[in-house]
Amino acid sequence: MKQFKINGGNKLSGTIKVSGAKNSAVALIPASLLSDEVVAIDNIPNISDVDVLSDTIKYLGGDVKRNKELIQLSLSNLKNKPISEEFSSKLRASYYFMGALLGKYKKVDIYFPGGCSIGARPINLHLKGFEALGAKITNDGNRYLLEADELIGTHIYLDVASVGATINIMLAATRAKGETIIENAAKEPEIVNVATFLNNMGANITGAGTSEIRIKGVDYLGSCFSEVIPDRIEAGTYVISGALVGDNLKIENVIPEHIESLLFKLKEMDCDLKVYDDYIVISKTDNMKPADIKTLVFPGFPTDLQQPLTTLLTYCNGESTVEETIYENRFMNIEYLNSMGANIEKVDDKHITIKGPTKLVGCKVKATDLRAGACLVLAGLAAEGETIITDIEHVLRGYENITQKLSDVGAKIELEEI
Repeated sequence: MKQFKINGGNKLSGTIKVSGAKNSAVALIPASLLSDEVVAIDNIPNISDVDVLSDTIKYLGGDVKRNKELIQLSLSNLKNKPISEEFSSKLRASYYFMGALLGKYKKVDIYFPGGCSIGARPINLHLKGFEALGAKITNDGNRYLLEADELIGTHIYLDVASVGATINIMLAATRAKGETIIENAAKEPEIVNVATFLNNMGANITGAGTSEIRIKGVDYLGSCFSEVIPDRIEAGTYVISGALVGDNLKIENVIPEHIESLLFKLKEMDCDLKVYDDYIVISKTDNMKPADIKTLVFPGFPTDLQQPLTTLLTYCNGESTVEETIYENRFMNIEYLNSMGANIEKVDDKHITIKGPTKLVGCKVKATDLRAGACLVLAGLAAEGETIITDIEHVLRGYENITQKLSDVGAKIELEEI
């Protein structure tokens, strides 16, 4: 077990470099299985989710080599074996093995994926898409068997613009016969990243980043080199830290367009930030205005930044509101923020109100999930005194070298074994 110990109130000054996007990397690694050769992916973040996916690739017979941010996957000796609960339960993104293995072998035997407990995250849209392509699905408790004589391109409409379903269907359709059209597709930058990767291997995908994606199936995917885009959620988290305790804190390796909804909100709140082509400079400011936040699919305000931003809203003058429309368990951080001195009322499973400004004081809290953990790290950085955060394995899943990055710019944060 590990925990963070944070002594708050220290200014952050200097430069933080954003790592590769977690939500891209965890899709690109399973997507590599569609190749029959060697693929290389650069700017891979050093996080535990990547380790789990790499171990799964090795279990399936692939060869995985890591050199800092570069990962090389040799896939000529793959074997389509059942993926046990030991692998799939460790992270949500293990479901991408469904689309990749179904596309390549027309058969998948896998347990339902795990991940953070932030609410019901069903895979019905994924399964609906696979069935439309011709797969027969057998469900035995937590185990799924997907089989098809062949996959045939078709027209698929997603009831919800789901990132996971869009990517998973795209993976399966890449080696199907004919053309597949995904309507009401999610538009997140990570989807464009995955489509570019697949096209570099020889796929024929157009429209990624729009609501209509077209995939013309191919018989073979070969070698390629691709890069992971910068992590927009990590970037947003560190930008928020600068608004809390920054002194000309520079966040570099950022694509500002990917976090425009956050930047617009921070400007609306009168935060002190300057936006450049690939970096942002931000400082703490007094008398911030309150804000109303509603999470939406991209390009709306991201659910993954809702919890970190809630920490900042406790320092605003007046009442702020948050409406969570994506996941129903995204308010498990509220109990712990209130224990630190925040004044937050949970109206229902989708709405909270934050009355500020309040002074946060360090105490012992628990990271219930990845982004709740990030929220509490930010609270610890701003709070008076010492904050202990337990269950931080959630945080380490999504933020590369977070203690080192924050320590390098002036934070007093330690990673402890308990």
